[in-house]
Amino acid sequence: MISDLEAIKDYDLREGMSISELVEQMRGAWGFTAEKIVRGIDILKMMIADKECVKFLSFPACIVATGTRGVIREMVKRRLIDVIVTTCGTLDHDLARCWKKYYRGSFDLDDKKLHRRGINRLGNILIPNESYGIIIEEKMRELLSALWGEGVREISTRELSKEIGLRLCSEDSLLHWAARNNIPVYVPGITDGAVGYQIWLFSQDHKFKIDILKDEQEINDIIFSAKRTGALIIGGGISKHHVIWWNQFKGGLDYAVYITTAVEWDGSLSGARVREAISWGKVKENAKHVTIEGDATVILPLMIAALISEISGGRG
Repeated sequence: MISDLEAIKDYDLREGMSISELVEQMRGAWGFTAEKIVRGIDILKMMIADKECVKFLSFPACIVATGTRGVIREMVKRRLIDVIVTTCGTLDHDLARCWKKYYRGSFDLDDKKLHRRGINRLGNILIPNESYGIIIEEKMRELLSALWGEGVREISTRELSKEIGLRLCSEDSLLHWAARNNIPVYVPGITDGAVGYQIWLFSQDHKFKIDILKDEQEINDIIFSAKRTGALIIGGGISKHHVIWWNQFKGGLDYAVYITTAVEWDGSLSGARVREAISWGKVKENAKHVTIEGDATVILPLMIAALISEISGGRG
């Protein structure tokens, strides 16, 4: 019997179509990844509407070097999430781009020639030395010297991220809006980047320390005081694992949306689907969840634009 099955529908594209209308058509078109994108939007909408749910966002630094930074900034600005866990490179790129420009490039450029010109390549993004290491060194030295002068001798990554957002970043910055909206930003791998290196360098002639364990205590307190927890997890690595690791101690995430380009057959954390986290108790057995395979620089703008449109009343 096939009478109980739902037929596939073709897209009906037309001028002036809103993002919400396009996403609604995805439900019927049932493309391979399209179905997962629609499910991800629905789960995020449920997660955001759940007032008793603490919403985590984790992501790698690379997308902050792209225009996708604006999507994350909008999520933070609109308070769609409550806690951020990311890498040191996010601090690097967000800070640097407040003062200098990154440029369009290509994956196929001659890297030897780029090196001789003092230009670093991140995928198809070009980052001149003066737009990264030099400006970060200058601004972090100013910040650390100011904090030292104010009597600060020890700081957590959450506190550091807030100071960077308030003192060094413009309104284009996700750290700026996180600081303004009191959304904590945790960086468990703080030494793995330019900002972390500048902290280490400063510590060579100042007794200045980063208190990682203070961050861990705060994350513990956030999770154990939450009725429910959910997460949008982009990519993998330490950011992803930190979110799911801590949530296992409270019984696991209630909502989980993964976006990843990694494969799972090599056993990597980045490629692990949500179902693997369920086996560890990092995501609940009855959680609302989906893993979306694809590039976040394409998928995330579509999902968040549709989400914002639906939350704001369906205006395209």
